[in-house]
Amino acid sequence: MIVIGGGIIGLTCAWRLSQAGREVEVYEAKKCGGEASWAAAGMLAPGGEMESRSPLGEMMLASLRQYPKYIQELQAESGRAIDYRQVGALEVAFDDAGAEELDRKATRQAGIGILSEPATHNGYYARFYPEDALVDPREIVAALLEALRRRGVAIREGSGAVSVWPDGSGFDTSKGGIRAEDGLLVAAGAWSGGLHAGLTPTFPVKGHLASWTFAPGLIGPILRNGHTYVMQRANGTVLAGSNEERAGFHRTVRKSAIEDLRKRAARLLPALADRAPEAEWTGFRPGIEADQPFIGRIPGTPAFGAFGHYRNGILLAPETGSRLMAALA
Repeated sequence: MIVIGGGIIGLTCAWRLSQAGREVEVYEAKKCGGEASWAAAGMLAPGGEMESRSPLGEMMLASLRQYPKYIQELQAESGRAIDYRQVGALEVAFDDAGAEELDRKATRQAGIGILSEPATHNGYYARFYPEDALVDPREIVAALLEALRRRGVAIREGSGAVSVWPDGSGFDTSKGGIRAEDGLLVAAGAWSGGLHAGLTPTFPVKGHLASWTFAPGLIGPILRNGHTYVMQRANGTVLAGSNEERAGFHRTVRKSAIEDLRKRAARLLPALADRAPEAEWTGFRPGIEADQPFIGRIPGTPAFGAFGHYRNGILLAPETGSRLMAALA
């Protein structure tokens, strides 16, 4: 089966397909894991994303609970270590109104299986979400690539699709057409929806991120307030995000956006107040004109799609692989 797209979703699906005995090839326009998967911070945090029951929320929870096995299995197959830790998350309120809303939110979330408990952070009221976790997406991608290579999966970088044939039997690249004899999966993130008329439209949602180097152990749980978050990798790297812009595929890092991010992040981690970021970048979240990702058959064709994960591509990778395999069964 040919997989179009070499991000965490495409590579996870390719891995599951290969484990099931399928012959797999991956076609990636640039470098595998070089877009949203490279840019992502790696929060696995339904507690910061959902408040009421929904199909997407149920998918998030199912995928979060698959993560320990997913990581264990991937490390064993690839021989590579992955920074994955269930550190929990502290959602912080900076005033009484925010604290009251956190408690109301916690009550709503408890009804759908997301538990939290009262806590404090730097003297402010907070709620602690013990199930939230973090992972290094770049290490996942490296492990997936190694596992696929060990399985003999062909990885064809610099060879992306420009369109899928109307009947779904193949696709065109800038170098010519390729027939997919054993099936086709579109998993090209924000670029997916434009590859075939039967696919749900997709669009890029640009986000800014920044990082600093500190000694490991500065932060335990993920820290967040609204859509601002701060987290620390095992190697000491502190990451902060984010904002959202629907501005097309424009990669420019706006200094004003980074400075606004640093100020918001410094409320959560005062050590950032007088430290300029050491790295800053943007990424394109794969937005979709729907309330959940597209996972399944492209209507009227034998081809499949797995895309449109928006803010939660890293979190949803294990469950996406499971749902694709169920759709193929």
